[in-house]
Amino acid sequence: MKICVFGAGAVGGHIAAKLAARGHDVSIVARGAHLAAIRDKGIALVHGEDTIRGRVRAADRAAGLGLQDFVFVTLKANLLGAFAEQAAPLLGNDTGVVFAQNGIPWWYGIGLSSGRPRPPDLSKLDPAGRLEKLLKKSQIIGGVVYSANEVREPGVIVNNVPGNNMLVVGQADDSDSRNIGTLRSILSESDLYSPPTSDIRQAVWAKIVQNLSTGALCTLAGATVKQVRADPGLAEVSKSLGAEARAIAKAHGVDPEGAPQRPGGGQSSGAISHKPSLLQDYERGRPMEIEAQLVAVLEFGRVAQVAAPALETVVPLVVYKAAAKGLYGD
Repeated sequence: MKICVFGAGAVGGHIAAKLAARGHDVSIVARGAHLAAIRDKGIALVHGEDTIRGRVRAADRAAGLGLQDFVFVTLKANLLGAFAEQAAPLLGNDTGVVFAQNGIPWWYGIGLSSGRPRPPDLSKLDPAGRLEKLLKKSQIIGGVVYSANEVREPGVIVNNVPGNNMLVVGQADDSDSRNIGTLRSILSESDLYSPPTSDIRQAVWAKIVQNLSTGALCTLAGATVKQVRADPGLAEVSKSLGAEARAIAKAHGVDPEGAPQRPGGGQSSGAISHKPSLLQDYERGRPMEIEAQLVAVLEFGRVAQVAAPALETVVPLVVYKAAAKGLYGD
């Protein structure tokens, strides 16, 4: 299979390394020193006691990589414009495009069953509707990643929870297509556990519940997940945020508790001493996924008229903190 990973950082690098090691024709779009190292030595994934190495084609732009069978878009949600700008040379009529971002995905309202409430306005997640214009509904695949990774050095990815990684995929309309069956087989054969699901939005909301209960508080407190959970006051707020997110999901016809589980059980990675991506981006001065991970979730609650006092308090605080540093603007 010809597979492109667009935005091959920590998560994308993990996916690329495993697919390349399995023998697939993998190309990546990356940048900077990371790109230079991969061009020179290939990509390495430190996976427990093993180091998985894969030779990939690496470029800073998609042009020239050719038509793909599948494309994994592993950019942050607020950077998807770069994919919309460059994607056309990668896409054939049947190319499946997997969007693997945290938070509410831009495609949430596409293919949504008629029995579920309509989502709020999500146009900020796909400015000018470029992604929706670019892709057919049948090409859009949701991806929810459970995998704690970090870039140790350019070209080298470290996976913190070997044996407990999961990548849940599903068509935007939850159709059981041949394309999605092929994709799940490719992933599972490459040691990327990909269980079947008849409702990709269950996995989306399950990950939102997990991230919401720690990410926002860690960002406000400048603390690790472990530190937030160890503080009695913050732990209570964390529980409230998780409970409100579950209530919002259920008001939109989704039960997060029905989502697929990791191979080791549960959804938490166990790597609780790390800092969530929101906090990492804040500390490093990088644009933050505030819209997808926080603001859109709160808007889902408002349109469903779900009381969410913890979210109504915490989200504006994180928005203010990010905007004050120039890392978010509505």
